[in-house]
Amino acid sequence: MPDDSRHLVKGAVILTVAAFVIKILSAVYRVPFQNIVGDTGFYIYQQVYPLYGIASVLAASGFPVVISRLVAQNGAVKGQGDLQRILQSVFVVLLFLGVSLFLLVFFGAQTIAGWMGDPLLAPVVKVIAFPFLLLPFLSVWRGFFQGLGNMAPTAISQVTEQFIRVAAILVISYFLVNEGHSLYDTGRGAWTGAIIGGVIGLLVLGLYVRKTGWHLFAMQRLSFRELLSTGKIVLVHGTAICFSGLLLILFQLVDSLNLYSLLVQAGLESEEAKALKGVFDRGQPLIQLGTVAATSLSLALVPTVTAAWAQGNVEMLQKKVDTSLKVSMTIGLGAAVGLINIIKPTNIMLFKNADGTAALAVLAAAIFFASVIITLSGVLQGLGRMMAPAKYILFGTVCKYIGNLLLVPIWGLEGAAWATVIGLLGASLLILLRLKSFFSINSVLGHSLTRLAVAAVAMTVVLQGWLYIFDYLHLTGRLMSAVSALTGVVIGGFVFLIVTVRTNLFTEVEINHVPYFSKLKKLVGVGRRGQQ
Repeated sequence: MPDDSRHLVKGAVILTVAAFVIKILSAVYRVPFQNIVGDTGFYIYQQVYPLYGIASVLAASGFPVVISRLVAQNGAVKGQGDLQRILQSVFVVLLFLGVSLFLLVFFGAQTIAGWMGDPLLAPVVKVIAFPFLLLPFLSVWRGFFQGLGNMAPTAISQVTEQFIRVAAILVISYFLVNEGHSLYDTGRGAWTGAIIGGVIGLLVLGLYVRKTGWHLFAMQRLSFRELLSTGKIVLVHGTAICFSGLLLILFQLVDSLNLYSLLVQAGLESEEAKALKGVFDRGQPLIQLGTVAATSLSLALVPTVTAAWAQGNVEMLQKKVDTSLKVSMTIGLGAAVGLINIIKPTNIMLFKNADGTAALAVLAAAIFFASVIITLSGVLQGLGRMMAPAKYILFGTVCKYIGNLLLVPIWGLEGAAWATVIGLLGASLLILLRLKSFFSINSVLGHSLTRLAVAAVAMTVVLQGWLYIFDYLHLTGRLMSAVSALTGVVIGGFVFLIVTVRTNLFTEVEINHVPYFSKLKKLVGVGRRGQQ
């Protein structure tokens, strides 16, 4: 492998591992946090989370990607002074955006809280405004290093930021609750902890920048034309690129805007509706965990698909698309169906009781569709179709919003869960149709879905039998729920793997890329008779 290619692969691996760690931390910390603050406290935190999520995704995966391309394209043909001029124009544009969003959120906090139906959220919303001020610095510095092919500063800063953020949120929340502060004050404190994490991440990046000797923000006179040209590239392409990362955040934003209000309009008391919204939000960390693999796969796909597309290697592209589609559907369906089966003991194990189990079971199906959307968005982005995933995800978000309006008054939390599934289904179908205009996917869909359906049914039968044993023996409580849920993950996953292997879901060539598959074949005891 040429040195440039090896360097590119190494960089992609570093960012993928960092993204994986960040996603795991982002999902896992919410469980102890909910245990500390309860359902109502979790509602307060989750109501404003989408605003923070938008700022975080833009600064982590949207703008830095576009900036890195500008650095890579211009760094080879222009001097340091010209490159600094480009970076300064990017910084000015993003500074204007960051300050504008800060002012909009901070001074519009009362209005935003009113849209959410809870005026008491206004002070919490004001705290969420501050991460937008970090946006230009984080984006430019990360994009600068990525454009130079040095992914370590981005990865280290992101992971450090997330560790500090998680620790600060949990410590501050625990202290405030124990000191008897209100849940709204606790929510403000928790989000202050998130800002501390962002500042630490910025300081880490600053140390790396200082070592380079570059003065990225050295002031130069810039023309309006330069700012307009750069702004168009960065804002449009940066926003489009990060839409797959915003997928679940946009759906959460819809729930923040109308789920609580719809529950109150349906006749529930305010405190009861807040607690129920907090119960519904239990599904968010579960969906995040279920889509971690798809997110990592998407990050790895973009550079490889881009390279194959640039070379005009249609055969290689077809194989990558086939494999990516199979893997995303397999992981997504396995995680979704498995969670649906063990959702009750999982709910009790993580959140102390079985409240909202029916809604969470429906919400678990979202893992399958979200996995497909995230993975195939990576394929389309690799083909240079940046805007396509954005349009389809926005369509799904609109479907979610309308679905909430129609279904929540009828079915409550279950209605909101179905609205999520319907919105994701619509977006995934549109992305599949768009992909069909480039590749032949009918055969791989037909081949995969029938075998995956058999595997899902087999896993369901075994898991239901396993859970019946616990019910029959009256093994209840949080500890026994943990035992049944965790053993169910192992048993269900093993059954699902056995069936997918025995039904030859993957070809020999595809499956040999899976680590330890030779050991799995021996364990399952199945030969791969002549399949290529």
